[in-house]
Amino acid sequence: MKRNRSIFAAKIAKPDFMLTPDVIKKYNIPVPRYTSYPPANYFRDLSEEEYISAVLRSNDAKDRNLSFYLHIPFCYHLCHYCACNSYAMRSKVDVDNYVKALHKEIDLIIPLLQPDRQVAQIHYGGGSPTSLQPAVIKSLNQHILNIFPKIDSPEVAIECHPGYLSLSDWKGLVEAGFSRFSIGVQDFYEKVLKTVNRRHSKERMEDIFAVLRDGGAHINLDFLYGLPYQTAESFSHTIEQAIRLQPDRLVMFSYAHVPWLKKRQLILEKAGLPTAEEKERMFNEAAKLLLAAGYVRVGMDHFVRPDDELYTALQEGLLHRNFQGYCTRRTTAQVYALGVTGITQLETAYAQNTKDIDEYIQTVNSGHLPVRKGYLLTREEQLSREVIDSLMCNYAVTLTDKQRAVMNYDEQRLAEMQTDGIITIDGNTIRMAHESSPFVRNVAALLDPLMQHTTKAFSKPV
Repeated sequence: MKRNRSIFAAKIAKPDFMLTPDVIKKYNIPVPRYTSYPPANYFRDLSEEEYISAVLRSNDAKDRNLSFYLHIPFCYHLCHYCACNSYAMRSKVDVDNYVKALHKEIDLIIPLLQPDRQVAQIHYGGGSPTSLQPAVIKSLNQHILNIFPKIDSPEVAIECHPGYLSLSDWKGLVEAGFSRFSIGVQDFYEKVLKTVNRRHSKERMEDIFAVLRDGGAHINLDFLYGLPYQTAESFSHTIEQAIRLQPDRLVMFSYAHVPWLKKRQLILEKAGLPTAEEKERMFNEAAKLLLAAGYVRVGMDHFVRPDDELYTALQEGLLHRNFQGYCTRRTTAQVYALGVTGITQLETAYAQNTKDIDEYIQTVNSGHLPVRKGYLLTREEQLSREVIDSLMCNYAVTLTDKQRAVMNYDEQRLAEMQTDGIITIDGNTIRMAHESSPFVRNVAALLDPLMQHTTKAFSKPV
């Protein structure tokens, strides 16, 4: 898709975070998160043969770099808010069998990929990937990196639960080759963490930062807003503590309340959840603190340093997004997922592995790829994905004639959004108003042809 740098440079002007309660109420309706297009709840049964065919086609994709996602499903304790594919920790034998299956799945996918392709990214998610010992994780990294060449400075990233890691564990993860650590703090307040069944960091955060900085790693701090007992004031205090640590990136995720998918979230309703207006105030007050501290905003929820490659990509209109979060085209392209529930993301298809751990191990041990669901995109849907990806990542899109023809371009409703201050429209260019960024999902959903007669359930943007 042709890029116009001026479109994206214009939207980096000084933001305004004011939203009226009426606007929040009007647009705070369930819409997709668009971590993929189509969203994962559109997936259908997908055969191993269909998946293999899609993987083989991916060798000829425009973006040929390799990204690997490894899903570690185990958690020592399940947080009540979590909507991820996570499972209670199993016995050492079960965990060892799972890791062996991961190695076998790597061996099954390797023959399908052309050997000259370069590794740009390895990402561990979960669950709690750090429920595995650092040496075990290192062996998985080496299995991949010993086979394929890699780009200069590939991103090797891991999501970390700090509640169970000693300083020697953090040092072991540095030695395992990770270049980026995403530390799931969520909140610094004991009452909030206790209510959601999450533990404080085992070590002082300052000491963890010292270990990781000595290893040359980049550090993300992840927070969750919209939890019981959080207020705009308390969350601002949490963010002030985070700023003093000076992470490279700070991410503020909006808690998605989907109890019809994750029953344990009902526990949080008993404690009481903040209103949409209070959630909006939490984010806005925290964002002001981060901007004043010299961070710049990227996408819906990321704040980074001005020299961060994510910000450079945003300025150039080249920011990208997948199930692992915001990224650049340099560090990700075709994503091959390994492990239970992992979702492969290719140019022409998505494929999700089985959600059952025992079935996953048995299938891989029998020599078969454990894919169960997925989606094969038509050319029209690939065009729709380009539009929605640009809007979700860069807050602006200039529609080509082909793209406009396949989208649900409802001029009347788009004009209404412009009147409400959600977007501006200039010819074929749609741009989010700065203060309306939480509702970029609503604009994408309006344009999405799949949303016109959907019966799918989604979370609210605020």
